[in-house]
Amino acid sequence: MSNTDIFSPFQLGPLRLANRVVMAPMTRNRAGPGNAPTALNATYYAQRAGAGLIVAEASQVSPQGLGYPGTPGIHSAEQVAGWKLVTRAVHDAGGRIFLQLWHVGRISHPSLQPGGALPVAPSSIAPAGQAWTLDGMKSYVTPRALDIAELPGIVAQYRDGAANAKAAGFDGVEVHAAHGYLLDQFLRDSTNRRSDGYGGSAANRARLLVEVMEAVAGVWGGERVGVHLSPTNLAFNDISDSNPAETFSTAVRTLDRLGLAYLHLVEPGPADPVGPGPRLDAAFFRPLWRGALVANKAYDLARANTVLRGGAADLVSFATLFIANPDLPERLRRGASLNAPDRKTYYGGGAKGYIEYPPIQG
Repeated sequence: MSNTDIFSPFQLGPLRLANRVVMAPMTRNRAGPGNAPTALNATYYAQRAGAGLIVAEASQVSPQGLGYPGTPGIHSAEQVAGWKLVTRAVHDAGGRIFLQLWHVGRISHPSLQPGGALPVAPSSIAPAGQAWTLDGMKSYVTPRALDIAELPGIVAQYRDGAANAKAAGFDGVEVHAAHGYLLDQFLRDSTNRRSDGYGGSAANRARLLVEVMEAVAGVWGGERVGVHLSPTNLAFNDISDSNPAETFSTAVRTLDRLGLAYLHLVEPGPADPVGPGPRLDAAFFRPLWRGALVANKAYDLARANTVLRGGAADLVSFATLFIANPDLPERLRRGASLNAPDRKTYYGGGAKGYIEYPPIQG
C-alpha cells in the first residue's frame, strides 16, 4: 500500500495533473444551434477546472453518430469554434481538458439521421427501448448493418474528430467505446453477429476499436489518447456479452500494445449485482494494462483513496457529484458538505441546474 491519495499530482504522459480527480464525461444536452458549444458550456467547464483532468461530454464525430438532441459534435467548423470557447476558458482557469469522441451506432432514430436514414450498427439487431427525439420518445428501429467496405469510413470519422479536437485546443481525446454505443456494439456478441473479419472471435470483434484507436493515436500520439470501456454494463442500451471477461481481457490486452495514455474503466458499483465469473473491476484489469488506469463508478473519497493506495488505479473519475459541485476537489479536500443535484435539470435546459450551483464558501 502506498500513501498516494486523490490530491496527489500525477504525470499523465506529457501533462502534469494537479490532482487525481477526473471529471467524467456527462451528456447534458445543452449544445447550441448546429450542435455547437456556446458560452454557457464554456462557463460550465471552467467552473470545474479544479479537476486534475476534465473529460468533456461525448461528442459525435459525424452527423451519422448523433443519437440525442442537443449533444455537441466535433465534425463542423462551427462546432470547432464553439469548443474553442470551452478549451480557452478551462485553460484560463488552470485546467486540463480532453474531448470524448462518440458514435452512437444503433442508439439513434431516423429522425436524427441525415436524410432520415436508418442508424447503423455491426448487425441488424434492434435495441429494446425508445430513442429521445425532437418529437418525443420513439421506439428504436432495426439498424442497417454496416458493410465491411464502410468501416474505413467509420475509422476516418474518428480520425477527423480527433484532428478537429486538436484544432479546438483540447489537451487530448478519449474514445467512447462503452455503454452500448457503436464501438461497444462491435465488441459484444449480443450485438455483433458478423461473419467477416470484424465478427466471431473476441479479437475480431475488437478489431474496429483497435483500428479507431490507432487512427486517433496517429493524430495525437498515444500519450494524449484514452479509451473508455464498460465491461459491466447492466444491460444499459440493451447490450450484453456472453463472456465479458474474455471479450474485454482480449480488447484490453490488444489496446495495451498501442501505448495509450489511459484506460477509463466503468466498474461494478458498490451496490451493483455481479453475476458469475470474475468481478470486472480495476484490480482485474490492472495486470493487463501498463498505462494509467482511471477507475469509475459511484466513488466517494474513502473508496477513491483505497483504490489509489492499493495500486489498482491511478486516477478516479466522478460524474454525478460534479454536476452539483463545480468545486468538487476542494470540497473533498476540506471535508465540506456537498450540494444535492437536481435530477430534473440533468438533461437540456439552460443555466438552471447547470452553472448555478453555489461554490463552497470561505
